[in-house]
Formats: sequence, C-alpha cells, structure tokens
Amino acid sequence: MAKRRNLKVQLPNWFTRMFPDAIWRMPSDEKAVYLTFDDGPIPSVTTEVLEILNDYNIKATFFCVGENAYRNPEVFKQIIDDGHAVGNHTFNHLQGIKYSDQYYLKNIEKAGDIIGSNLFRPPHGLMRRSQYQKLSNLYTIVMWDVISCDYDQNITPDQCFHNVVDFVRNGSIITFHDSLKAEQNVLSTLPRVIEYLKAEGYVFKKIEFPKTKPLYNTPWLQRVKEMRQQQRRWA
Repeated sequence: MAKRRNLKVQLPNWFTRMFPDAIWRMPSDEKAVYLTFDDGPIPSVTTEVLEILNDYNIKATFFCVGENAYRNPEVFKQIIDDGHAVGNHTFNHLQGIKYSDQYYLKNIEKAGDIIGSNLFRPPHGLMRRSQYQKLSNLYTIVMWDVISCDYDQNITPDQCFHNVVDFVRNGSIITFHDSLKAEQNVLSTLPRVIEYLKAEGYVFKKIEFPKTKPLYNTPWLQRVKEMRQQQRRWA
C-alpha cells in the first residue's frame, strides 16, 4: 500500500488502461519484484549496475537502446553472459507519438536485429494507439509499476529510494536507468533498495516470456568487433 501519491512514480489506472495488453505488473501471488533498467548499455553506469547485481546475486531485465548496444557490444554481451534478460527500447530512444508508424516500427526493427528479444518497452511509455496495436502482435510490451525517477537530477538519492520503497508491492516491475543522467541516483540507491526489499522478504526475478528468436546473435557481435577494429585503423 502506497504511503503517498506520486503520478510520476506510479501511473493512474486510467493511463494503464490505454494499453491493456501491456505488462504493467507481474503476478502478485508471490512476494517477488522485477528490477528493470532502461537506456543502456554504456560502459560506465551499466557495468557498475551489473557489479551491484552480481554482488547480490540478482537477475534483472535491461531494456537496451539499439544504438548503445551497437556502440558497446562488449557491455551488451556482459549483460547476456551474466544471465540477465534484455528487451528492445528502440534504436534511437524514440517517443512513438513524435513519429510516423512506419518510421517508428523500422527503428524498432533495426534495434531488434541487434538485441534479439521479444520484449519491448517504449521510451517514456509514449506511443500512438496504432503503433501499440502493431507492436502487440510482435512483442510482449513491458511497462512498469514503479519508476524510481532516478533520471531526475533535481531529486536526491534518498528521494529516489523512497520513490521505490513507498510504492512497491507484490509483482512490481521497478524501473531504474543505466544512463549518465541517472548515474548518481541509481548507483547510490540501488544497493539500498535491494537490501530493504530483501529484508522485507521480497525475491528478485527477471522478466521472461517464451522467446521467438535467440536472445543474442554471436555472429553479429563478431561483425561489430571487426568493424570497430577497422574504424580504429582508419582513424
């Protein structure tokens, strides 16, 4: 039960009903929560988040921006090798409402060629109804139940912590960000949140649904490494 209301942290029911087939919260019959991270992977923040999760033996779900995965294939591979789940977060972190359906879907497809997941989360949760309907046939759309607001540089790590623990409940999908903007809040807050929720008896799980294709394309990784080596030789 939430101790206060904050529409930035937990969206109202009328908004979630706009996308009825999306996953906003996992089943609540178990005292489990699902940590998710948006906008990476990047070398600094993502790798430190992975270290924290490894320290606590926790698996999470990373919604990756395709461009970041392309530029940082070793970090993306580390996410996979550490046993976490990944999802598509568009190639260029696009808000669907600002783009035509064709352009938006092509951008997601481009990211999908790299990320290889049947999970999708729209940046900021914003997309057109027509885009949602088409994407629902291709992906399991995963939203969130609680968002930490760690990206907001006007809040403190303590406020970020309470944004999570004041609203968490069974089945909560909790969103953090492995981005430079969120760096201070996520790295300071994540261990506190984990320790608090563990003490409250929660277990941590990653989000997985039946997969339609392999999570990771190893030949693609090799090709990206070769391309980056060529770029260094040309520099």
